Parts: sequence; C-alpha cells; structure tokens
Amino acid sequence: MTQNGLPFHRLGGRAPIAQLVARFYELMDNEKAYAELRAIHAPDLGPTRESLTDFLIAWTGGPRQWFKQRPGVCVMSAHAALSGMTHNVSRQWIDAMARAMDEVRPGDPEIRDAMMETLTRMANAMASRSAAAQA
Repeated sequence: MTQNGLPFHRLGGRAPIAQLVARFYELMDNEKAYAELRAIHAPDLGPTRESLTDFLIAWTGGPRQWFKQRPGVCVMSAHAALSGMTHNVSRQWIDAMARAMDEVRPGDPEIRDAMMETLTRMANAMASRSAAAQA
C-alpha cells in the first residue's frame, strides 16, 4: 500500500481526525444520552482528547507517537480495566463516535465505514472483557 493509500491519508490526515475526536468529546460532554460514558472520564477531557487523537492517527497509519509514548500498552486491556466499562457505556461510546463520524465526515466513506466497524467491535470487546474480569 502506498503512503497515500493509508487510512490516515484517506481520512484527510491529522486535522480531520482531530475534528472527529473534538466532536466526539463535545457530544459526550454535553449530551445526557452519554452521561454514563462521561462519568468514567476525568473532569478535564483535554489529556484524553489528545490521547485519542494520537491513538487514531497512529492506528490509521499516521505518525506513531501514541505507541512510541506507551510501549507495550494494550488499548483494549487498559479500557477493559476501567471501573464502569459496561455494555451500556460501550453502546454510548459507539453512538457518540458514530454521530461524530456522520457530522465531521472525514475523508473517504469506505475508510470511515471500516473504521466504525472496527471501533464498534473494539468497544464491545472492551465491555465484554471488563464484565468477565468483574465477574
């Protein structure tokens, strides 16, 4: 795959990904429908917003700063260990991200759809891991 064929580039690079994440956290912070999701986050969303932006950039094939700063960290395990990571919270995360994706519409629709499919599977798996660990 050429550099321009990477999902990162097909989404439009850093700026659209940062806009997507900003809208996601704006929804989460302001919509009652996402109250449980908001409750498992720190009061200051700045560091989390930066982390998710960097993660999505690296995950889609852009600069790998997130992984370089966190060698060996498994995003799935880290989230599954969060207190409050339930299936309802997972559904709220998926819904807020899908809304942000629909509103921001970064780059290539094929990549957006594939990204949402994968993020949905990840969010559901995190909730399942958390439920299993707490059982």
